[in-house]
Amino acid sequence: MSDSLSHRGEKAGLRARLTADVPVLHDELHDDVFMRSRSSGHPWAPLPPDQSPFAVPTPANPATAEFSIVELATGDLAGVASLWGIDQHNRNANIGITLRPAYRGRGIGTDTVRLLTDYGFTTRGLHRLQIGTLADNRAMIHTALAAGFT
Repeated sequence: MSDSLSHRGEKAGLRARLTADVPVLHDELHDDVFMRSRSSGHPWAPLPPDQSPFAVPTPANPATAEFSIVELATGDLAGVASLWGIDQHNRNANIGITLRPAYRGRGIGTDTVRLLTDYGFTTRGLHRLQIGTLADNRAMIHTALAAGFT
């Protein structure tokens, strides 16, 4: 699995979303109504796995870059990461990550934000990246600050 990583950090790696990832992500991230409601700008609604928001994107959307996060120590699927709202003209985008519950609090989020930042600036040639979160989401605020965001 580690051979398919497009970007590798100290604790996390990014790779393309696989069909096998979808049921796990759907079960642990979409079906957790409280967390999904807090992490998505869309109201939660029940969806069958074949309509999961974590489905493998086809065709690829040029305004998003979606990845699966892999914990390097175990090779396990740890969550999802994306650049979204990519505006190539103004050269900016937003960063989003969601970790599976068992992988939170391990530093994987901070490493992932750093990987997305490098991808956005180096690979995509962007000039501005931003992270938006709820005011009480201390984990994401800490992650953003630890990764160098202000």
